[in-house]
Amino acid sequence: MRIIIQGIVQGVGFRPTVYRVAKALGLKGHVLNTGSNVEVVIDGNPDIFMNALKEALPPLAKIDDFAIEDCAEPDSEFQIIPSCTGSRNSPLPPDSAICPECLEELFQPGNRRFNFPFINCTNCDARFSVISDLPYDRPFTSMSDFHMCPSCAREYSDPMDRRFHAQTTSCPDCGPHYRLEGVPTNDPVGLFAIAIDAGKIGAVKSWGGTHIVCIHSRVAHLRERFNRPRKPLAVMVRDIQSARKYARVSADEERLLAHPARPIVLLERLGNDLEDTAPGLDRIGLYLPYSGLHHLLFGKLGSDAMIMTSGNVPGEPMAIADDEIMKLAADVFLTHDRRIINRTDDSVVIPHGSGQMFVRKSRGFVPEPLPLPHGHALVAVGADMNNTGGICVGGKAVMTQHIGDIGRYESALFLESAIKHLMKLHGMEKPEAVITDMHPKYSSRGVGNRLAGEWGVPAIEVQHHAAHAFGLAAEHGLEGLKVLACDGTGYGTDGQVWGGEVLDVSNGKWERKGHLAYIPLLGGDRAVEDPRRMVFAITDMLGIDQPYFSGNEMDVLHGMMKNSVKTSSTGRVLDALSCWLGICEIMTYDGEPAMTLEPYIRKGRAVHEFSAPVKSGVVDTLALFGQLAGVLPPGKTLSGREKADIARSFADALFGGLVEAADPGEALGFTGGVSYNLAVNDILSEKLHERGAKLITHSRVPNGDGGISFGQLAGGGFDVSGNTG
Repeated sequence: MRIIIQGIVQGVGFRPTVYRVAKALGLKGHVLNTGSNVEVVIDGNPDIFMNALKEALPPLAKIDDFAIEDCAEPDSEFQIIPSCTGSRNSPLPPDSAICPECLEELFQPGNRRFNFPFINCTNCDARFSVISDLPYDRPFTSMSDFHMCPSCAREYSDPMDRRFHAQTTSCPDCGPHYRLEGVPTNDPVGLFAIAIDAGKIGAVKSWGGTHIVCIHSRVAHLRERFNRPRKPLAVMVRDIQSARKYARVSADEERLLAHPARPIVLLERLGNDLEDTAPGLDRIGLYLPYSGLHHLLFGKLGSDAMIMTSGNVPGEPMAIADDEIMKLAADVFLTHDRRIINRTDDSVVIPHGSGQMFVRKSRGFVPEPLPLPHGHALVAVGADMNNTGGICVGGKAVMTQHIGDIGRYESALFLESAIKHLMKLHGMEKPEAVITDMHPKYSSRGVGNRLAGEWGVPAIEVQHHAAHAFGLAAEHGLEGLKVLACDGTGYGTDGQVWGGEVLDVSNGKWERKGHLAYIPLLGGDRAVEDPRRMVFAITDMLGIDQPYFSGNEMDVLHGMMKNSVKTSSTGRVLDALSCWLGICEIMTYDGEPAMTLEPYIRKGRAVHEFSAPVKSGVVDTLALFGQLAGVLPPGKTLSGREKADIARSFADALFGGLVEAADPGEALGFTGGVSYNLAVNDILSEKLHERGAKLITHSRVPNGDGGISFGQLAGGGFDVSGNTG
């Protein structure tokens, strides 16, 4: 019988597992990686074989489907046949944290890989970050620069060995090495750890990029040097026990921390020990070591926690080349000589129920194929903030790693190269169309139009919030869904800035059923950076005083009211509320005002009887702020408890109005950057439960703009010319 197996079957020890199972069952035949799946030919019962194979699957492998057909009976001993190329639609293996067996060997005196940072086997190590082409064999990885020594070659060639066909296998005699830039030493990791313990700021090259590293006591120094005054910083902790010192860790959250991807997990902070890593927030981003190097560093550091945040020049992608790394404002540099082919930032997740929401889906999770409701070959270029791109091939979407904010030439190049790399890996020469956002000034749109011109294919626009909604429906396999698309910014079909939308999507069509009332966005992006301008616009419309501007500045802003672009953005409403309550008046990083408001909403009680009137689908936010003014003039000082109660009462009324405008049936979707707010999710869940409806949220696609490219692929496969908005 011939068995064709589909799933994650490349670079994960699948063929040697098949070999061992077949040998144990005394079968003849072969196993072959065809490039798109794995072919197994055996002379025995296929059901018995498949049951045994499923029981023996290596940790990173996954069987999605298999088919059985008759073939000529094999007459030779079972063997592994070298890979061949195929249709290239097999999922690519993501990077995966060091496995328990390799970790044990790493600290085992006498083992030939003792203290070797690049230790790995078929069950762990860099995958996607080192792949240049398929099939996933050593010549098509950055390990092609390193010739295996005889000992490694024997392991690599032995089907019974854990390192059989582990494409990145190496040892101190033949593999990559770390070096401490400018310091001749046989112990670069040890000297680097001493420098970090002494308070130095370090830059360390890892699998898919570079991290800025320091001990916790030097956080203020790092912030000043890298101009990150309040931005949350990720913290790597030694182990689960260390994580429990700094945050509450449930069983589900421990599972997320220990996932092979080792994402940064946003957890509820305990005490004040790490408060300055995320000022004003009640959650901190913790993650566990995922490489041999990380474990070696913690073995030499005096601390059980170290700041470990993305290393990049402001506005540029994370550094991966040595000349880029040396431009970082660090004191010591720990680099290595293995090329990084695919830059991959750390993934970031928020625990939600028994699963997660992706803030950033990258290392360890990409490239994961997701089913789409059509089979068109497409490319999507995403949005401008927290960008990802994507391709659609064989009825599935494959997203790029996290690209970042597309505002500079280097980021645009990164997006384009990441898309073309995915196309190469999946054998796509050119798409049928390129899908872009409709914002006329988006840099990603410029990338999309340029690519469409290069390939001679049409560029199709999908409205920003429609893409959010399409993506949520497609993620759940739904043809139609009513959705709240709530975020900060998105260009609307009427030329205004949307962001508090009730959309009805179905098979590539969408309709705007309701939205938050428009408020002037004074100065456009200036009002995003300075929420006081939002409060000024609101108080000016209400005819009440505000404490932030006076004299000529106030006159100028008043003069802008009539002709300014207007916004229905939920993010801007929450920013205004944050400013009004004195929580955050000036934004220093994307989303700060609304993010620092969230703990107050979570802790507050809905004791004020606010309401957001709804007329013809429009939620009257101005009336809601008028009620707020009756309780609290803007800028007045209150206790934390009073702020929390007002914040909760306001949010309860605001999202109650959106639910009323949506008038959901059995379900209502919630997407966009605001949907990361767990307190708001709770409010919506309660209100929908009262109506006998359920809330549908993301778990596999980023809620925010990192998920736009997926939604573009989902909606762009249909004829979108008949949309109304």
